[in-house]
This record gives sequence, C-alpha cells and structure tokens, in this order.
Amino acid sequence: MLAQVHSFVLQGIDPLACEVEVDVADRGLAKTTIVGLPDAAVKESIERVRSAIVNSGYPFPMSRLLINLAPADIRKEGPSFDLPIAVGLLLAGQVIRSQRHKRLLFAGELALDGRLRPIHGAINLAILARKLELDGIIVPTENASEAAAVNAVSVYPADTLASVVGFLNEQYEIEPYPDIDAEALLESQPPGVDFGDVKGQEAAKRAMVIAAAGAHNILMIGPAGTGKTLMSRALAGILPPLSRDEALEVTRIYSSVGQVPKGQALMTQRPVRTPHHTASSVAVIGGGTIPKPGEVSLAHHGVLFLDEMPEFPRPVLETLRQPLEDGCVTIARSHSAIRFPARFMLVAAMNPTPKGDKPTDEVSQREMERYLSRISGPLIDRIDIHVEVPPVPYNLLAGLSRGTDTATMRKTVHDARNVQWQRNGSTTKPNSTLSGRVLDKLAPMAEGCAELMKQAVSELGLSARAYDKVRRVARTIADIEGQEVLQVHHVAEAIGYRLLDRVT
Repeated sequence: MLAQVHSFVLQGIDPLACEVEVDVADRGLAKTTIVGLPDAAVKESIERVRSAIVNSGYPFPMSRLLINLAPADIRKEGPSFDLPIAVGLLLAGQVIRSQRHKRLLFAGELALDGRLRPIHGAINLAILARKLELDGIIVPTENASEAAAVNAVSVYPADTLASVVGFLNEQYEIEPYPDIDAEALLESQPPGVDFGDVKGQEAAKRAMVIAAAGAHNILMIGPAGTGKTLMSRALAGILPPLSRDEALEVTRIYSSVGQVPKGQALMTQRPVRTPHHTASSVAVIGGGTIPKPGEVSLAHHGVLFLDEMPEFPRPVLETLRQPLEDGCVTIARSHSAIRFPARFMLVAAMNPTPKGDKPTDEVSQREMERYLSRISGPLIDRIDIHVEVPPVPYNLLAGLSRGTDTATMRKTVHDARNVQWQRNGSTTKPNSTLSGRVLDKLAPMAEGCAELMKQAVSELGLSARAYDKVRRVARTIADIEGQEVLQVHHVAEAIGYRLLDRVT
C-alpha cells in the first residue's frame, strides 16, 4: 500500500516542499530502502522509526518497504524526516485511517520510546505551510513557539508519536499554539555595555554615531587598551530595534543551524558576531558539502566585529568583498547555487603595529606600513569610516565624568534614521545602501562642496567607490544635523574619515 506525507527540506535557508512516499509491499522479504539523496542521519532514521512505532504500541510492517523523499535531486539531511516517515508507515499499515494529514506538514525527530525531539528550521516549515495555504504544521513542542511567530498558520505542538496518531485519527485534540506577539518581544532592551563606560574618545563616539545612523562600515585604528573593543560591544545598544520582518529573517537563519536560544520564539536583538582571527573562510562566509550560513549571514541585520583585523588570513578577509558590496553570499556548487542574506555592519578594530603601540620613529613607521598592508586596498575601499582612537589622557581616566552615554547616542541615531526612512522611502534602505544615481538626487551639495570633493579625489586618490562612500557619510552627517543640503563641513568631516586612502 502507498502513503504520502508532506514535509520540507531546507536549501540554504529556503524551505522547499518534500513529499515522503512510503510503499509497503504485499509480499517479499523484509527489507527497507530509503531513496532520494538521503544523508547518513536520514538513512539511520528507519531504525529510530521502527523502535518508536513498536514502543508506542503500533505494529511495524514486516515486509519490503520503500521510502522515497521527493524531489530526488536535492540532498536530504538531518533527523526531521523521522516523524513524516513514521506517519507514512502508519498510514500504509492503516493504523491512521483519516485523511487529515493531507492538509498538514510534518517534521520531527523521534526518540526510541516515541517522544518527539526538536529540529532545525521549524520557522521555515511554518513559512512554507503559509505559502502553500495548508491548514497547519505538526512539530515537536519545543519548536512550537518559534513556528508560531509566523502567524496565520496553525502550529500543533506534539510531545509523542502516539499523540500525533490520536490527533490524526480525531481521537485526541491538540490545541494550536497561540500566535506570538512579535512587536511586544521586539521592544528594546537595555544594552549590556554603555558608551558612558568608555572614558574620553568623544571623537570616536561621534564616528560610531554616524556609522550607526547610516549603517556604515567602520574601522577603528589605535594602540592597545584605548577602548576599541568596548565601543564595538556597545554599538548594538544604539542601533534601531529589529522590525518584525527583520526579526523573522534573522530567526530563519539561526533556526536553519539550530542556534535559536531554547524557549525563545524570535531573535529579538540585532545579532553581534565576533569570529576569532583563526576562523576559516567557510566559517566566516559559509559553505560546506551541504552549504550552511557563515558568520556574515549570522550577522545579517546586525554587526560583524573583527577584532585585530590584520591578524585574519588574507584569503578570509578578501572573501568579505562580495557580501560588503551585495549584501548577500552566493555559494556555488556543481548542481546548484545557494544564496544566503548577509546585510551587516562591519566593525573592525586594529592596532597600528603588531606590538600594539603607536609608531615613534622611522623604523616603527615602516613597521606600521607593513602591518597595514595586510589589508588590501579594495577591502579598505569598502569601509566607509576610518577613525583614529588615540590613547586616553590620565586626567580623563582618573576623572568621574562619563562622557556621552548610550541613551544620548541612541536618540541621535533614531532621529537620523527617521529622516532617512521618510526620504529614502523604506526602513530597509539606510544611507549606506544608496546608489550613486540616487545620491545625485538625495544628496544635493551646497556651494564649495564640489571643489572640496575634487581636491580630495585628486590628493587622496579616492576611487569612484570611495567618492560615493564620502557622499553617503556626508548625507548621514547632514541627517544628524537635520539639514537637507550637504554643507562644506559635512563633506569635510566625511573626507576626514578616509584615513587609509592612499594615492595609487
């Protein structure tokens, strides 16, 4: 007898419908075959399913079994197919007699005693059910809150295989999980690190405000112990809270790799990722035999912080070029190409020299130049703001003054973002994403600005990309001051943030 059950498979972070077909032969030796490009975890699922069915008190077919996972040209991985395979076998054995399963999607890992264990990608399963206009999904109870964040989809949480069978046979009711109020979850929370804890560094704090206001990439250069890492940790506290759509997109990425915190329905804070300088290109960008998102995608709508940037291997740094430019990563394979979103703010910190100190003579100056050369010109070109973070004088370290704090900086960023959203026409288009053509229209310059820009391009050797970077940063500075037309001091400040540009 043939039975068909609907499930899903992840291609990157995108859910695709997967049909689990179970054929139980009338005769033949007992043998089970799973086809449809299953990985080892899927091939082993039949043993878990067998034990779960028997230990739940149901008969297991003792004849030839063929299980097909369609479409057959997409590799299947993980234990999420346990539940749909078990339901298919019980349908074929006529233990389940209703047709209720036809309007539902199933996913879940089975324990040997029939309990359901959580899976990866439950929120993507709910998104697929909504897209296909099905009645709902059945998932392990631990995944229910995450899936319910999608809304407009009935999420049925199940603890055991027996409860799923009772529900499908209409002998036992499972109440749908209540919809999640995403807006309430996304209310801003107090930051872990306050900018007021950073003594001095008002110029660097000003640069951080500009970076946050326009979602600009920023590189901080200064000796060890000047507050670069502390300010990077505090940056997330002044960024606008995630919107509902952004939170869902971030949660989809984290769910696909099983990194949504236990018991949490949504990723409620902008992610901050801090990979170590020993991380590989695959860890940072993503990839693998079955491609998985890397650190740049896990930092989507958030911050990617690279501490001691020159210590990262040159090939790893060069892989950042595409996501910084396009806001996505494309992992190409012989059979397909998978795209991961990667729209993040790059925040990098570095010392002037490998020793961490400031150059004091000609020898250390040459050492600094060699150290800086570890970062390629094209990568530097993609960073909007380069700011120097000097040593803090003793009187500021010993003083009681806190300086500019996070609450003040957050209000400045919020006001500037509101100006951008109204002018740019979208909450997802900060100034850092504006094209040159759009800047011609939205960043008009006052008299004297064009001559200053011409001088900067000539003397600093700015590329066409850096020219637009300067205009974007100047646009953000003007937004902070509430001015529509770029003034000379806006452009001059933006040019001042191109410390590492060199004449080529």
